[in-house]
Amino acid sequence: MFQNSAMKTPSDRPARIGLVSISDRASQGVYEDEGIPALKDWLGQALTSPWIAIERLIPDEQALISELLTKLVDEEACDLVLTTGGTGPTQRDVTPEATLAVADKELPGFGEQMRQISLAFVPTAILSRQVGVIRGSAMIINLPGRPRSIQQTLEGLRAEDGTIRVPGIFAAVPYGLELIGGPSLQVNEAVCKAFRPKN
Repeated sequence: MFQNSAMKTPSDRPARIGLVSISDRASQGVYEDEGIPALKDWLGQALTSPWIAIERLIPDEQALISELLTKLVDEEACDLVLTTGGTGPTQRDVTPEATLAVADKELPGFGEQMRQISLAFVPTAILSRQVGVIRGSAMIINLPGRPRSIQQTLEGLRAEDGTIRVPGIFAAVPYGLELIGGPSLQVNEAVCKAFRPKN
């Protein structure tokens, strides 16, 4: 049974953020996962309001990913789920399909913006297939697998003087969460400036 909306409490409560690293080899212990530490580090710098991390490391199995995303939103009451890995074009890259399978609405702009940012560094960014979606009153966003790419897509591209030249996707997340009934996320503007309408 879908429980997320019923479990929500006032908007000033700590946000519950699911951090999911999707990798066959990391989940098997072949090498150490870098995705979740990168996400935690960036969010720790970017968020000034309280938040709770719910961490999971799983292999590239489409049914398993969909099942986990459903549980994180419906049972763990996550407001935001950030995944890392499994968004390329290979046979084992199934994160976008697993995410779309549990979505109520797609938010195409997230994938478009991530590819725009990555294209500043590599022409193969057009092979990336990240998606952003809404399930209930939660957002699920697929991120790249590399720590540096995670930071760049969340934070955006900076000019030489440190100002944001191309906004990162996280600039839209706080207002997006508020629009769908989520908690209020406050950010450190030195890291990421969240957009909210002035009125």
